[in-house]
Amino acid sequence: MKSGRLADLTSAFMAQTEAILTWYHRPYNSQRPQVCFDEKSVQLLAHSRRPLPDQPGKPRREDYEYKRAGTRNLFVFVEPQAGQRHILISQRRTKQGFAQVMRYWVDVLYPEADSIDLGLDNLNTHHYHPLVEFFGGVEADRIARRLCFHFTPAHASWLNMAEIELSVLSQQYLDRLLPDEWTLAMELWASE
Repeated sequence: MKSGRLADLTSAFMAQTEAILTWYHRPYNSQRPQVCFDEKSVQLLAHSRRPLPDQPGKPRREDYEYKRAGTRNLFVFVEPQAGQRHILISQRRTKQGFAQVMRYWVDVLYPEADSIDLGLDNLNTHHYHPLVEFFGGVEADRIARRLCFHFTPAHASWLNMAEIELSVLSQQYLDRLLPDEWTLAMELWASE
């Protein structure tokens, strides 16, 4: 019995993986952009003591202690075929934030598009329901008509190009102490 379930899981996983990869190979169409979406929480940390500056032959020295300064959430949109990336910073990750970002996407980033193909992972907030909960049925339907969700398979969010982009950002720009939202925004701006 277990081997049957494993075979079903594997075939379902492979079918969904193939669907995502086929989706990535579609030709570019400005009226139906393909955009990958992901989000990441970033911890804001400040130095507890001022670092000692560089000196000839000695690198900058920092204390290992730090002060917590809260967190921020990054909503990341990557449109690989157009070579575009958009990042929005919010106070935290919530269903309401997801709903607001979807409306922003439809009304501000892609107002002329007929439909927007959205690649995303299976996070519990990544669905139609937050749209209804925060905007009501009529507005949720208006937004949802313009979106076509393409979910990565469970445990395969690495197929989402926005997650790959977040990994690069984390290694190159977000791997240091970021004491406040302004510093975070400047690091993200520098990465563009």
